[in-house]
Amino acid sequence: MLSEGNLMFIAVSLAILVTMALALARALMGPTVYDRIAAANMFGTKTVLFIAVLSFLSGRMDLLDIALVYALINFIGVVAVLKLVDHGDFHSSGKEESKAAEVDQC
Repeated sequence: MLSEGNLMFIAVSLAILVTMALALARALMGPTVYDRIAAANMFGTKTVLFIAVLSFLSGRMDLLDIALVYALINFIGVVAVLKLVDHGDFHSSGKEESKAAEVDQC
């Protein structure tokens, strides 16, 4: 039979799934690119929380390692996408920025 603690974690899991659905809806409908990126980041964060709760419910603490790796991948992915949106390229030599500064000084 389910204990009161397990019922609470099941309720938390359902709440996390609902917020993941809302974040996915925002990522699809977001009016700006930054809203979509923030929603994708929130979806990734909620996924990490869901994996952690699932780890507790199943009693498999090795899933926490997977959650940590997923959190790192989510962070690096969001930073890379933001750099791509901001600069238009993943690699910038810095020459474009110095040319823009020279034009501004003139």
